[in-house]
Amino acid sequence: MLKKILLSGILLGATAAWAQVAPSARGGNSTLWVGGEFSSFHPDYDAARVLGPGVFFDFNLTQKLGVEGEARFMDWHGEGGETQKNYLAGVKYRLYRWNRFSFNAKFLLGGDWINYPNNIGNGSYFAYVPGGFVDYRVNRKWSVRGDYEYHFLPSAPGLQDGYPSHGLTPNGFSIGVAYRLLGAR
Repeated sequence: MLKKILLSGILLGATAAWAQVAPSARGGNSTLWVGGEFSSFHPDYDAARVLGPGVFFDFNLTQKLGVEGEARFMDWHGEGGETQKNYLAGVKYRLYRWNRFSFNAKFLLGGDWINYPNNIGNGSYFAYVPGGFVDYRVNRKWSVRGDYEYHFLPSAPGLQDGYPSHGLTPNGFSIGVAYRLLGAR
């Protein structure tokens, strides 16, 4: 009787191990990408665009949902010494994948630091930022991305006398390259 129970346990245990789902045997879908980008933003109060480099990370919790963070240092081409920097983090969601392309939406929160042109002042402002980006997977480790963001700075002052202040809405494009540090995909 003891031999039958032991033999049944071995056979059922082997069957259960064979039935394990392959993705759970390999691990989750989490991946960590880090990268650099170059940005061109319209500051909302001047015709000149500010330019500069940035860094970002993209941590995918699942195949569709992830966390993104970025820092930009737009110190070039600003009229009259104008600069903008921002530090943002939030959620991203992959809307659609086609071949090597991924189309993503994101919503970030953080701060924008602005030095206004011609030394008229500076300030730091809370920002909420909807945006989207397209990733093109070059291979398993590298991807290229194009990004658009629209910043809302509700507490930023208006710069024209006699007009009400409705905040600022800088917006712009970025292009960049990312490298996968962690993850099985």
